[in-house]
Amino acid sequence: MKELFLLGRVLLGGYFLLSGSHHFTNLAAMTEAAAHQGVPAASVAVIVAGVLLIVGGVSLLLGLMPKLGVAAIALFLVPVTFMMHPFWHEEGTRRMMDFVNFTKNVGLLGAVVALVAVPEPWAYSVHMHHRLHPHVPTV
Repeated sequence: MKELFLLGRVLLGGYFLLSGSHHFTNLAAMTEAAAHQGVPAASVAVIVAGVLLIVGGVSLLLGLMPKLGVAAIALFLVPVTFMMHPFWHEEGTRRMMDFVNFTKNVGLLGAVVALVAVPEPWAYSVHMHHRLHPHVPTV
């Protein structure tokens, strides 16, 4: 079971890490999209969003301060879901696309919030490693 939990962490954390990196590699396009949706200070918002995703993704991957990682991802998902995917204001294909992304984000939020219930330290986490080898000097 520990291995399956690690696989889930890698998949979920990797998804957020990849998403966060796209905020920086596609900064101009993402800023334009955010501005189009009425996000104030769109460039800053995209950068902050990218940082939150990267912090959260790394946290889940490493099992390092997972509650902080969950908080970072939730802090990203809640406003972005409502601001960037307001399907209730759209029609046709745009409505369908925003509905899919809105519900995907709600599902991701549910998965991430559920991780708070997992006792720490997580198996195969940075915390677990340090507890197993407390006398190993760090460089």
